[in-house]
Amino acid sequence: MAPVKVFGPAGSTNVARVLVCLEEVGAEYELVDIDFPGKGHKRPDHLARNPFGQVPALQDGDLVLFESRAIAKYVLRKYKSEQVDLLREGSLEEAAMVDIWTEVETHQYHPALSPIVLECFIYPTLRGLLTNQRIVDESLEKAKKVLEIYEAHLSKHKYLAGDFVSFADLNHFACTFYLMDATPYASLFDSYPHVKAWWEDLMSRPSMKKLGASMTTRV
Repeated sequence: MAPVKVFGPAGSTNVARVLVCLEEVGAEYELVDIDFPGKGHKRPDHLARNPFGQVPALQDGDLVLFESRAIAKYVLRKYKSEQVDLLREGSLEEAAMVDIWTEVETHQYHPALSPIVLECFIYPTLRGLLTNQRIVDESLEKAKKVLEIYEAHLSKHKYLAGDFVSFADLNHFACTFYLMDATPYASLFDSYPHVKAWWEDLMSRPSMKKLGASMTTRV
């Protein structure tokens, strides 16, 4: 069976969301880089994969998918096993909790933390722009409010959906990694010990160690 192809730079947070799921299930894959500075994501061949000109896209035989969270779920469903079941769709209650905290990441966590990563790392690195400290400060205040809720929840549960690792946790990987590794604000988690313990536990996983080791040099 030919490996699936993932199109996009490994350092992209959305690409990393897919890659960490592929690593977790042990699937064989090929990463096909897209030249962002050269506008490779806007060229006809990539627009045929993702009409919005964004990354990632995934090709599995004749099937082509885009949108990172949808791709990640496809991967987790395709390669689900007794040993690796990260969507928990065999249990209505557990699957619902995975869905809730996946949505929380999308609508609460990512919008609060990603501007910090963009302003402190992505924009200066890729575009040579100065950090807009006002945006950072505003985002830090939003992030603190979100992290207070995470802290309360993780004081009762080891992981977001319960006492098991799920896609809800993996979904937080790339943005959090960059916040902790590539911005001056890693100490933000110090005020939230259960959140910090959760993150350190996740970063001990082989999938995240492998991807984290190279992400900052491959944005």
